[in-house]
Amino acid sequence: MTIAIAGASGFVGRALTLRLLENNHDVLALHRSPKTPVASERSVVIDLGDEVATARALANVDAAYYLVHSMAAGDEFRDLDLRLATTFARAASQANVRRIIYVGALGDAPSSAHLSSRHEVGVALRATGVDVVELRAAVVFGAGSISFEMLRYLTERLPAMVCPRWVRTRIQPIALDDLLDYLEQSLFVEPDVYEIGGADVTTYREMIAEYARARGLRARFIVDIPWLTPHLSSYWVDLVTPVDRSVSHALIESLVTEVVVLNGARTSAAFSVVPMGVERALVTALNEQDNEVPESLFGRSSGQRDGVYTVLVSLAVPEGLDEALRRDLWNIGGKLSWYGAAPGWVLRLVLGRLVGERLRPRAPEVVALGAKVDWWRIAEIDDSHLVLRSDGWFPGDAWLGYRYDEGYLQQVAAFRPRGIPGFLYWTLLGPIHRVVFHQMARHRIRRASAAVASH
Repeated sequence: MTIAIAGASGFVGRALTLRLLENNHDVLALHRSPKTPVASERSVVIDLGDEVATARALANVDAAYYLVHSMAAGDEFRDLDLRLATTFARAASQANVRRIIYVGALGDAPSSAHLSSRHEVGVALRATGVDVVELRAAVVFGAGSISFEMLRYLTERLPAMVCPRWVRTRIQPIALDDLLDYLEQSLFVEPDVYEIGGADVTTYREMIAEYARARGLRARFIVDIPWLTPHLSSYWVDLVTPVDRSVSHALIESLVTEVVVLNGARTSAAFSVVPMGVERALVTALNEQDNEVPESLFGRSSGQRDGVYTVLVSLAVPEGLDEALRRDLWNIGGKLSWYGAAPGWVLRLVLGRLVGERLRPRAPEVVALGAKVDWWRIAEIDDSHLVLRSDGWFPGDAWLGYRYDEGYLQQVAAFRPRGIPGFLYWTLLGPIHRVVFHQMARHRIRRASAAVASH
């Protein structure tokens, strides 16, 4: 099928694009910013408020996913969401799109602007007569989901917390993989409104405890303060999490509303999805990020995204060092001198012993995918790049990658903290990291130069 995805650069949109491409659909990615990458080779940068341009983009499209929200726009997001949905529905009707699939929100008679807006968008999309499948969902568990990132930062950074009454609100979260299954099957079910959720009904308090267990953290101590309103608690969340304030405030205002599946029979009859529970969904989300980081490492930029801190160093390589650089990547193992900044690594190993780490230089029998090398496992390796994943690190999960490409050496270090020790480790050593990482990258070139000179 030829399928358009409006909001293809968002959290769900990126994952859905990859899923549909894997299953041989022709995917047209619609997104707002030319600077935001999308997974499909076919893409259109478009203002969905332009009805003529949107109808032109949707020509010859069989079905369209509508995964757009405007919460980052601030107080006016509700009016903007309704206007964009109305325009998109009219454009889809003009282009003879047979079906629109939309992810809305659970919640019976919601009082918050966010949840009410999600319901209004569904009504607007159905207004022009195009068949609509509306999936109403709650929190989506996956790295990059705003709700998941709020849960991550609160649990990772606060061993004890004072929480408002909404931590006891019932919620039925869903794993990203299950949501993608529902979205793909929505191409073929009868048009209707379907409520979807995971196998477990839980609370935010229980999700914090479950995340701590999944991440190997100590149990979090939570004190409920009934008079701490969602509005006041939103400022507390601002202090702890780097999530966009306009979005997080809109979400927090909705946390007093129960978001659970009330009519699951209709959904079960239409779909074959067997959703996973909270524990498995959280572990799956963390494991999928663990697999995704090495794959995307060289496409990351310096900074923090989805709980992972990244430092990128890129250096021009003098001519004649290509082969020496590539060969040197395969010489890893057993010697601190390979890394450069050896005194810094000695200090790192000594400090690690104080918290129970037993890291030591260790040469592998064979340098190959999955092999243990020093305090790493090899996550990716070929003639031009090497990616290492930490093995047995106390403060969190680390990746170190080298790639030589078109006259440049890229060195990328990424770190996902585990709890407060990991957060403090990265924050306090930030200035040192920046100096050491540049020395390590230059060391790669010096080693290659020495190897060439010796021959």
